[in-house]
Amino acid sequence: MIHPQKPLEARISQQDAADLYDRLASFYDIWGRLTESKAQARCLELAKIIPGESVLDVAVGTGLVFERVVRRNPGGLNLGIDISRGMLAKAERRLQKAGLSSYRLSNASATEIPEPDSSIDLLLNNYMFDLLDEKLWPAVIREFRRVLKPGGRLVLANMTVSENWGSGIYQRLYTLSPKLMGGCRSVQMSGPLEQNGFTVHLREYRQQLFFPSEIILAYRSGTQ
Repeated sequence: MIHPQKPLEARISQQDAADLYDRLASFYDIWGRLTESKAQARCLELAKIIPGESVLDVAVGTGLVFERVVRRNPGGLNLGIDISRGMLAKAERRLQKAGLSSYRLSNASATEIPEPDSSIDLLLNNYMFDLLDEKLWPAVIREFRRVLKPGGRLVLANMTVSENWGSGIYQRLYTLSPKLMGGCRSVQMSGPLEQNGFTVHLREYRQQLFFPSEIILAYRSGTQ
């Protein structure tokens, strides 16, 4: 069992992150497929998308996961938001090339999601909290809770604390150069979720090319 550890300070601002990921958009998929694809596939398994429901992908990136969401939910409401216009443009091209149309992409922040209260059945969020300043976590988690329906599902993945040999190298790289890691460092999100209106159902650890990820399935607690 891994004991909670305080994350390193986030050293890239939200505006700088948007600019950084605009530049990374053209080749981000290479990194995603090499280090994140197994965790993202597990997220989709845990999501158990029900055709016709409302799905929101926060930090949709280049649409690697979102394309599969739209394919599984052609008759539902599929929404994706990101702060990086470059990443959104790449996602739009991916979905158009795939011939998909039942979706909407928007340039927006996780701190101000442009959706009504209690309107979303499933919220997906991959590799975002590991970039965010820890002080922003409660507000973002409460925003997730606001847009989810009572009992709604949250599935997320993040870079996390090393549990196996070799995976600590990425945390060391972050200390040397945050931009080299896209601003991402090790986080553990079960506690913050539980403290801000979610019930964590499970947490799993995945490692790919030594890159450590945690995968969490949680449910919105309460009725208000």
